[in-house]
Amino acid sequence: MREYQSLSYTRWNCKYHVVFIPKPRRKVMFGQLRKQLGTIFHELAKQKGCEIVEGHLMAYHVHMCLSIPPKYTVYNVVGFIKGKSAISIARTFRGKTKNFTGENFWARGFFVSTVGLDEEMIRNYIREQERYEQLSLWKS
Repeated sequence: MREYQSLSYTRWNCKYHVVFIPKPRRKVMFGQLRKQLGTIFHELAKQKGCEIVEGHLMAYHVHMCLSIPPKYTVYNVVGFIKGKSAISIARTFRGKTKNFTGENFWARGFFVSTVGLDEEMIRNYIREQERYEQLSLWKS
C-alpha cells in the first residue's frame, strides 16, 4: 500500500533512486568517514524536508532512495546534500575551518531514476548492493 505525504495543497509520493561518486574515483569512503556520512546525509535531507528511505555507502559510490517533496527539484536536493556534506567532510576529516572554495569531495553530476511502482525492488537492490557487485565480478 502506498504512503502518501502531504503539503498544504498537495498529496504526493515522489521517490528517486540516486547514485553519486567521490571525485577521486578510488576507495575513499571507509572507516570513520563511512560511519559519519550516513548521519550527515540524513540530517541534510531532513533540512530540505526529504527522507532517505534506503541508502548504502559503497567504497566507490553512494546509493540512496530519496523521497523528495514536489516543491524541490531532484537537482536542488542532491546538489544541497553533496555540497553541504563536502563542507562537513572538509571540516571534520581534513581540518579546514573556513574558505571552502575549491573543496570538491564529490564528482560533478549524479545518476537519478524515478522509483515508481518498483520501489521494493529498488530498495532491495540498494540494500544488497555489495552482493550484486560481487556477482557482477564473476560474470565475463
